[in-house]
Amino acid sequence: MSEFTVHAALADQLALRLDRTVKALNKNRFDACWVKTKEEALALIRDTLPKGAVVSNGGSMTLEECGVMELLRSGDYDFLDRAAVPREEQGAIYRKAFSADYFLMSSNAITENGELYNVDGNGNRVAALIFGPEHVIVLAGANKLVPDVNAAVSRVKRTAAPANTLRLHCDTPCAQTGCCAGAKGDLPAGCLSEQRICCQYVVSGYQRVPGRIKVILVAESLGY
Repeated sequence: MSEFTVHAALADQLALRLDRTVKALNKNRFDACWVKTKEEALALIRDTLPKGAVVSNGGSMTLEECGVMELLRSGDYDFLDRAAVPREEQGAIYRKAFSADYFLMSSNAITENGELYNVDGNGNRVAALIFGPEHVIVLAGANKLVPDVNAAVSRVKRTAAPANTLRLHCDTPCAQTGCCAGAKGDLPAGCLSEQRICCQYVVSGYQRVPGRIKVILVAESLGY
């Protein structure tokens, strides 16, 4: 089998997984789609956000990698930018985000059953996902796809949380070992560090408001 054939087969397999996940998300009343590249994803978000809209975001390397943060800071939007204020003023930005027109974020994992799984330290990101902003846009790479919630829990404990603690220079066991101290325990198991980032756990399933949450999946590896 040639290298080209192998790559084509893997691409076809990924497309099937993306199709299956999008179908499940739409069944659960998310507004879901998938695109091939991060450039397509950025164009879709640009077309979705009205000029002058009040927008905010959760911390996300995916948004950075796709150029979304640059878009939000372009001046075309009323951007509630927590990075532009001192740490002691960030709490006010978090609260203002609840009245934003659009809140943008990624997801720690997305199941092929059509569920979003997210874990937070402060909880501001998952709080805005659940309630407040009129619209939520979730942008995620195909590396976030998992079969079910159990796999999502494992992904966060073994991949997402350790990578984010290293990025944020947190003094936690997972930053030292590369794996959550509670990796072999149940969902909330973890360390007792004051800088622990996995404190709030949210599974978003069937949506009360159809289409409030738009999910854009990208057939690339993005973020953690």
